[in-house]
Amino acid sequence: MVKVLVVEDSPMQRQLISDLLQQLRLTVTTAADGEEALAYLDQFCPDLVVSDIVMPRVNGYELCRRLKSDPKTCNVPIVMCSSKTTDVDRYWGMKNGADAYIGKPFEPNELIKTVTQLLQKRGQMV
Repeated sequence: MVKVLVVEDSPMQRQLISDLLQQLRLTVTTAADGEEALAYLDQFCPDLVVSDIVMPRVNGYELCRRLKSDPKTCNVPIVMCSSKTTDVDRYWGMKNGADAYIGKPFEPNELIKTVTQLLQKRGQMV
């Protein structure tokens, strides 16, 4: 079963993203911020991460940098999903290691398509 970690401080957004991913029959685990996500990642390695940027304690940029610098998680695709939607925000998301960047509000199909494509590249979804 494909495991996805959703890191989002807004409970409503966290639930929305989780519900969309569960429709794809993915196993979804959630974290309310980057620090909680890092604690989860000490024990388990997901197949993909969807992360907000603006969060308390550890933000999405820092989370992305840490994941990409750790040999255990460096190949895990990361989708940044943020209300920060300027070209500069997208640039910094990709510069910090994101594999995709989706601006909020987003169309549900955009998230589904992006996640599906990234997992297909890894041979984890048909």
